[in-house]
Amino acid sequence: MLDKTYPYYLANEPRTSATMMEVYDKYSGEIATRVAVPDEQATEAAIRAAVQATGPMKKFKPWARQAVLQHCAQRFQERHEELAMALCVEAGKPIKDAAGEVTRLIDTFRIAAEEAVRINGETLNLELAERLNGYHGFTRRVPLGPVSFITPFNFPLNLVAHKVAPAIAAGCPFVLKPSEKTPIGALIIGQVLAETDLPKGAFSILTLDGKHATPLVEDARLKLLSFTGGQIGWDLKARAGHKKVTLELGGNAACIVDADQAGNLDRLIERLIFGAFYQSGQSCISVQRIYAHASLYEELKQRLVEAVKQLQAGDPKDKSVFLGPMIDEAAATRLEGWINEAQQAGGKLLCGGKRKGNMLEATVMENVPKDAKVNRMEVFGPFVLLVPFEHIDEAFALVNDSDYGLQAGIFTDQLTHAMRAWDELEQGGVIVNDVPSFRVDNMPYGGVKLSGVGREGVRYAIEDMTEIRLMVMRGAFPGA
Repeated sequence: MLDKTYPYYLANEPRTSATMMEVYDKYSGEIATRVAVPDEQATEAAIRAAVQATGPMKKFKPWARQAVLQHCAQRFQERHEELAMALCVEAGKPIKDAAGEVTRLIDTFRIAAEEAVRINGETLNLELAERLNGYHGFTRRVPLGPVSFITPFNFPLNLVAHKVAPAIAAGCPFVLKPSEKTPIGALIIGQVLAETDLPKGAFSILTLDGKHATPLVEDARLKLLSFTGGQIGWDLKARAGHKKVTLELGGNAACIVDADQAGNLDRLIERLIFGAFYQSGQSCISVQRIYAHASLYEELKQRLVEAVKQLQAGDPKDKSVFLGPMIDEAAATRLEGWINEAQQAGGKLLCGGKRKGNMLEATVMENVPKDAKVNRMEVFGPFVLLVPFEHIDEAFALVNDSDYGLQAGIFTDQLTHAMRAWDELEQGGVIVNDVPSFRVDNMPYGGVKLSGVGREGVRYAIEDMTEIRLMVMRGAFPGA
C-alpha cells in the first residue's frame, strides 16, 4: 500500500508543504496518494545546498560512496514488493513488469557501487621528443560539482537510478525533478538516501511541475543538466547556458527481419510483441517499425496479428495482464488520432486501434504512408507497423529514413548483414538477434539525430559527471 502522503526532500531531509499534489492510480483513475509541493524558496535552497555540499562530497571517499550505494541496493531489495506496487499504481505498469523494473533499479545501484571505487586516471607518456626528456603526465577524474536531473513518467525508478546512482558514485550533489505524473518511486528512493550518511545537501528531490523547474535548467551554479523526455529537451539545452547537457529524447525504433529467419518465427514474434507492447509501448526504444523480408512477410504478419489479439489487457495489478493503461487519456487520445489519420491516408488496420479512456488496444498496421505521424514521429504507445522489403540495402535505407536514431534491431544469421547494420544504421546502438528494446544497465545508451546527445549507462554517466584534472611533472623530487 502507498502512504497517504509523501514529503519532498530538501538537502537530505523530508519536507512537508501546505500545497499538495494528487497522484492518481492510472488504471482506476482514483487518487492514490498526495505529495508535498515545494515553493520557489525551496528550489533556491536546494540549489544553494548542493553548491555548499560540493566540497564535502568531493572529500566523501570512494569507499564511503560505495557503502551508500550498497545500502540503497539492499534496502530496495527489502522494499521490492512496495516499490513494485508503487510503480503499478502510479505508472499503470503491469505488476510483473513493475517487479522487473525494481530489479533493474537494484542492479543499477549495485553497478554504481562497483564503479565508485574504480574511477581512475592514467599515466601519460610525454617524452615524445628530446626536448621533453624527464616530463611525465598524470590524470585523474574529479567531480564536476552540483548537477540537476529531470526524469519522465515511463520508468519512474530506473531512469531516476541512471542519474542518481552515477552522481553519488562520482561525488556530485544533485537536485532531481521527477515527473509530476509518477513521483512516488523517486520519493521512496529519497527515503532510502535519507538513511545514509551522505553529506548534508548531497541530494534534493523536488516534486515540481515543468514551469517551476526553470532554475534546474538555467541556474549557472549547476554544472550539468541531464534530461530524459521529449523534444522539449532541445529548448532546455538552448537555455542551459554554459553547463554540460545530456539528453535522451526518445525514438521510433525499427527492427529488421532478414530473409533467413523463417525458421525462427516463434521466438522472433515473441520478442517483437514484447518490444512493441511492453509497458503499452511507452518506452523510448519500443519497437515501432518492423521491416520484414518479402519471402516471410505474410506468414510473420499473420502469426504476429494472431498473437497480438491474444494479449490480455486490463488492471495492471492482475498478474495475468500484459497490456495496462497508457499514462493518461490525453496520451491515448493523441495516438488514437494518429492511427485514424494513417487509416484515412491509406494505411490498413490489422488489429486494435480502439480506445476506452486511457486504455488503447494493441495495434498493428501495414501500408502506412511514409509521411504519417505513426511512421515519422514517436508514437509512445501500443502500436507497430509492418513493411516488406526485397533487399537488405532497402531495409537499411528504411531504418535510416527517420529523424530519430536511438536503437535499432536486426534478426539475421548472416554476420555480414549484422556488421553492415552496425556500420550503416544511424543509431546509438544496434541489437543483433533481438529487439531494439533490449537494454542492460551497464551498457552505453543514447542516440543521435533527434534522439539526443550523450550516453547513459553507469560508467558513461560517471564520465559525464566528472572532469579530467591533469598534472605534468618534470624530473623527480629530490631524494626520490
